[in-house]
Amino acid sequence: MPFGKYSGRILIDLPEEYLLWFNKKGFPSGELGELLKLCLTLKIEGLDSLVKPLKRKL
Repeated sequence: MPFGKYSGRILIDLPEEYLLWFNKKGFPSGELGELLKLCLTLKIEGLDSLVKPLKRKL
């Protein structure tokens, strides 16, 4: 996440509540907004565990 309370965090690791807040208030425009929408969908559908193994080890 490039800004805010969760700056520096990998998008899939953002709390669902934070993504729901964006859904209510409006996602940022562009690629970031699209990726945040995708992360929310994955979390709502319970599919975020499929993405986590693909994360780079930091």
